Amino acid sequence: FNWLFARRHGGQFLLRIDDTDAERNLSETLQPILDGFRWLGLDWDEGPDVGGPYAPYYQSQRADRHGSAAEQLLATGAAYRDYATPQEIQAERDTAQQEKRRFLYSRRWMAETAAQAATFESEGRRAAVRLKMPREGMCAFHDLVRGDVEFEWALEQDHVVQRADGSCLYHLASAVDDHDFAITHVIRAVEHLSNTPRQMFIATALGYEVPTFAHLPYVAEPGSAEKLSKRKLSKYLKHHDFKKAYDHGAAIAEALALPVTPETFSPVVVDFYRVVGYEPDALVNYLLLLGWSLDDRTETFTREQMIEHFSLERVNRSPASFDPQKLLAFQERRMQALSVETRVERVLPFVEGAGLIDSPATDSQRARVADVVRAAEERIKVAGDILDYPEFFQADADVAYDEKAFAKRLRKAGVEPLLRRYRERLADLEPFDAQTVDRAMHDFVDTEGIGIGQIIHAVRVAVTGKAVGFGLFEGLVILGRDACLARIDRALEQLV
Repeated sequence: FNWLFARRHGGQFLLRIDDTDAERNLSETLQPILDGFRWLGLDWDEGPDVGGPYAPYYQSQRADRHGSAAEQLLATGAAYRDYATPQEIQAERDTAQQEKRRFLYSRRWMAETAAQAATFESEGRRAAVRLKMPREGMCAFHDLVRGDVEFEWALEQDHVVQRADGSCLYHLASAVDDHDFAITHVIRAVEHLSNTPRQMFIATALGYEVPTFAHLPYVAEPGSAEKLSKRKLSKYLKHHDFKKAYDHGAAIAEALALPVTPETFSPVVVDFYRVVGYEPDALVNYLLLLGWSLDDRTETFTREQMIEHFSLERVNRSPASFDPQKLLAFQERRMQALSVETRVERVLPFVEGAGLIDSPATDSQRARVADVVRAAEERIKVAGDILDYPEFFQADADVAYDEKAFAKRLRKAGVEPLLRRYRERLADLEPFDAQTVDRAMHDFVDTEGIGIGQIIHAVRVAVTGKAVGFGLFEGLVILGRDACLARIDRALEQLV
């Protein structure tokens, strides 16, 4: 939504890394996030790897600036040095709980003068910097999504903004950086709504212009109002549609010999969709409609239409549940709208990555991939679905049989001689195209006086190894006469 808002109004989309929590922010976790933005096409005008006039764009690299802001807050009386230990703060919390009243720090260990600070420090205490929040009145502001919002100042805690080791926390760093980067609009998740009063207090105390805020609904779990979390995969896998999406993706990843772990491979993580072969625009379109709507009927938007129509006024206040099957429906529409040539380009990396063809593909291999894409049509919902058809790229001797299908369709009395006679018909067929193969199958059935089901399923399993697939006659032609005969011979050998 930040990206759309900036593009809609001709503004600048800034990407800042809020990494003030050293324990939670590791460099290896950042790159997948940046890669995800790039894959989705959400380019940033300023930020990591791009630069800009307000560099650096990592909060951890702006510690001196944040520290000077903390000193400024102290100087104006908007903050104070606090020498309480964690145990003493906890004791006050426990007392408040026992007395069934709301906890509000007593400021007992607040040092407002150098003499008070010296006394506390002589006891071996170290000071953190806390905001000296108002104890009366209201914090009121207009949120572009929530409307008019009010918070009682008396319910705000004296939040720590600088630790005893001198490092600054998120609330101070964000307020300072928003000012320094000339941020006009802060568009963020509704979980941050409660942070807004303290950040407005900091900005006002420092003499900054307060930006405009818009707090967006979060994405909810499948079939629930709780916030979607990447840490709850085991819970979500009990949801039918979510598990179906996961299993679909896992099958593709395993065919590519990629590691599949709950920490890195999950439908709640953007990279899952890149690995599986979704169209970035399908995911962006779906996510847009989880929190925004143009009207009650329009669902599909090009990127240009998203930018043209987007407005914060039409953002929903309530969360919407993540629906993997609806996302797949968006993906199917996007995939089918692509030309065959474009779909071939999408699937080639998957066939190459699975080692089914050379990398780069030869002209003949590329032509074979195009034939499969045409024949499979809507069965290829995501690019990785091409891996459902390895039999069209494997050597005849390498095709694996589905044993249950083989037993059901080929190990039946009377099937073996039927298949031999059909092989003879196939060997002499001219021309070897789908229409001729189709007509020959029906002529064979009429000649033998059997139902088509008595032979067609046996031929499919013998040639592809599987009980299901796209049109059999198209498949036979793609494989070619020689491969079909060799595979039928191989199946017949197993029946002897």
